[in-house]
Amino acid sequence: MKKQLEGYRVAILVTDGFEQVEMTGPRKALEESGAAVDLIAPDKDTVQGMNHDEKGDKFPVDKRLASVSASQYDALLLPGGMANPDRLRTIPEAVQFVKKLAEAGKPIAAICHGPWMLVEADLVKGRKLTSWPSLRTDIRNAGGAWEDSEVVVDHGLVTSRKPDDIPAFNREVIAEFAASKPKHAMAERRLGHSGE
Repeated sequence: MKKQLEGYRVAILVTDGFEQVEMTGPRKALEESGAAVDLIAPDKDTVQGMNHDEKGDKFPVDKRLASVSASQYDALLLPGGMANPDRLRTIPEAVQFVKKLAEAGKPIAAICHGPWMLVEADLVKGRKLTSWPSLRTDIRNAGGAWEDSEVVVDHGLVTSRKPDDIPAFNREVIAEFAASKPKHAMAERRLGHSGE
């Protein structure tokens, strides 16, 4: 596979209760495209994945939220699962992390219930997006234009509805992240080993 995201750093922000496949599928696609990916959680060393209503696997956290800043990352992935974003949106530091990435013009991908964090961070007004259908009213009330599509791309924002949409989600996430690739990563590749 072409390494479109070589030199790119992606944050995946989760806490317990995320839909496992919505983290593992996109993470694998990002890593296969050359991105360095960190699984970040607010206050845990491991996080619990879910397979719908059943507990899935536990995953080691790469970094705690307090130890990182938005400036260290080039993009953000927000997996769904109902409990995960509902918990994250009550944590001010998590909301600020999402806001700061958005304010810096960095791309964000969110799937299923993940867009709840976008609503909480006041990032959906005037934007087109999709989500798990139960978020439709929340998104519209926050000024977003919700549509029932497997994937919606709107100027650096990539959203999908559910696990079945992951192949389309991954495709558009890689394309959108690559299109907004940071200048420093491209410069490093051009300069090769010189590091100048």
